[in-house]
Amino acid sequence: MSNHPDPSPRLIAIDWGTSSLRAWLMANEHDVVDSRSAEQGIMQIESGGFETVYRELIGDWTDEYGALPVVACGMIGSRGGWSETAYVECPADLSELARHLQAVNTPPAPFYIVPGVIQHTGGNRLANVMRGEETQALGALSAAAELADHGRLIMPGTHCKWVTIDQGRLTEFTTYMTGELFAVLRQHSILGRPARASEPRNSEAAFIQGVDTARGMGCVGIGAALFSTRSRVMAGELEAEASLDYLSGLLIGDELRSALGRDDAHVPLRLIGDPALCHRYQRALARFDVTEVSVIEDAARHGLWQIATAAGLIPTAS
Repeated sequence: MSNHPDPSPRLIAIDWGTSSLRAWLMANEHDVVDSRSAEQGIMQIESGGFETVYRELIGDWTDEYGALPVVACGMIGSRGGWSETAYVECPADLSELARHLQAVNTPPAPFYIVPGVIQHTGGNRLANVMRGEETQALGALSAAAELADHGRLIMPGTHCKWVTIDQGRLTEFTTYMTGELFAVLRQHSILGRPARASEPRNSEAAFIQGVDTARGMGCVGIGAALFSTRSRVMAGELEAEASLDYLSGLLIGDELRSALGRDDAHVPLRLIGDPALCHRYQRALARFDVTEVSVIEDAARHGLWQIATAAGLIPTAS
């Protein structure tokens, strides 16, 4: 535990996802007294084991500081999580999330779970859901106030989310299965064989070649372009060892080709996620002439503090 000169902790904030969780002991939105992380996402925990993991992770915090409010976001609120929490309708803002917190009775203080957001089919929008990204997206407004009036967020990962913000509200979002498609094609298709039969190596040139191929496809779909991962190797245009980077570039490039609007060069665009993956998206975005796209850190932590504040859970600082 750190010896911190600032006010005593007033909130425990937790981002609890599929594969891992992070917890912060917070005195205010910008002052973290202590933090923890563990590879204990909901997929690693047997049914009924969530409270045990929770107490093992931060039990000493509650022993020392007592009944601090606890607010968590992410897949912990899914059907396979600690307690299934209903979605709120899109559009949604911080106050809407705060009004629909779900409490789990865990002495010495309730454990509150942030609801996910659901979007129904209508117009050009497909039905869609998110858990955890809503807290990150709205929390990002604290670090990037220029997004509040109108902006877009990219959240790379297994299922990449593109989120539109208008007037401080999450108004629309799209999910691209780019990361999962890459994993499936790498492990279970003919496209992954050249790399599996050799020693894969990182190749920036192959990645950019893949992005540029996707960018220049015109009306040709990704289904037709994917086979070039193999055919370019066979034609001597691509080294087998670099073919996975080419495949990654194809998939990310096709995502950007689909997601970027005509006015995105003039709309604030920011990234949230793993730094290495965000950097890869920055390099790909530059090939679409979209530059100066910075990465927002700890957006979930900011969002959890703001939701707890909107819900009236934060005790007054002494």
